[in-house]
Amino acid sequence: MTDDTRCGFFAIIGAPNAGKSTLLNRVVGAKIAIVTPKVQTTRNRIVGIALHGAAQLVFVDTPGIFAPKRRLERAMVEAAWTGAAENDGLVLLIDAQAARNGLPDRDAQAIVAALKEQGRRAVVVLNKIDAVPRDRLLELTAWVDAQGVAESVFMVSALNGDGVTDLLDDLAAHAPQGPWHYPEDQVSEIPLRQLAAEITREKLFMGLRQELPYALTVETETWEERPDGSVKIDQVVYVRRDSQKKIVLGKGGQQIKKVGEDARRELESLFERRVHLFLFVKVRDNWVDDPERYQAMGLDFPKG
Repeated sequence: MTDDTRCGFFAIIGAPNAGKSTLLNRVVGAKIAIVTPKVQTTRNRIVGIALHGAAQLVFVDTPGIFAPKRRLERAMVEAAWTGAAENDGLVLLIDAQAARNGLPDRDAQAIVAALKEQGRRAVVVLNKIDAVPRDRLLELTAWVDAQGVAESVFMVSALNGDGVTDLLDDLAAHAPQGPWHYPEDQVSEIPLRQLAAEITREKLFMGLRQELPYALTVETETWEERPDGSVKIDQVVYVRRDSQKKIVLGKGGQQIKKVGEDARRELESLFERRVHLFLFVKVRDNWVDDPERYQAMGLDFPKG
């Protein structure tokens, strides 16, 4: 490692579904955060690590920032702002596709207003440019420039990678000089047990009705390394009511069986070994008010 090495920590913030997890997976070159079309998928802070030239860039993907109504939502938003405060810089992702009349969506406007109030600046990234006409992008850029919170503005498509190299060039140039904090081949700080639970939760999000996924959580209960190199994983899907348990299980257990098969295939691809995955569905009506469940998700339990 040479004397010109750099290491910078950057929080990725933005409104729900702005594409933060997609960008994180893109820059680290591996899937470490789940991605679904539904908003508010990310619940906890996920650390991703990318090498760019002589710089090690450490990204914290935070839950989407929005107006919270329930305890879990408050915990998610608090985690996002905490992650934003503890890093060398901020990367604010704005969904350009959601912009109307030159303005981003309300949640993004609220984030910008909060940054102005705090006197903080961010690298602003307009995402999903592959789906937005150039004149709309220019209108949105003009609005961002007028707010006085942007250190710089980049236009990217996290989905296909357009513009991402320019963003990384800029972040690497502004990362503080110093040794790398992680080994060269490490791409995430997320424990494998937690990643496995997140993959299963992603499959549940994709397979279930709009609201039900928000009423459940997944925890890896046991992780057993086997002599043949495979791993046996037992996971619990917690729901709040018996009626939800029936939906998760599906007729004759077909729904949970499909979720398990989809999750197992992806885990085997990620871990590059055989995975024996067993899912159990349990009713715990107060899990959203249980401090232990928040701890398992890496969230602080909000009081009140």
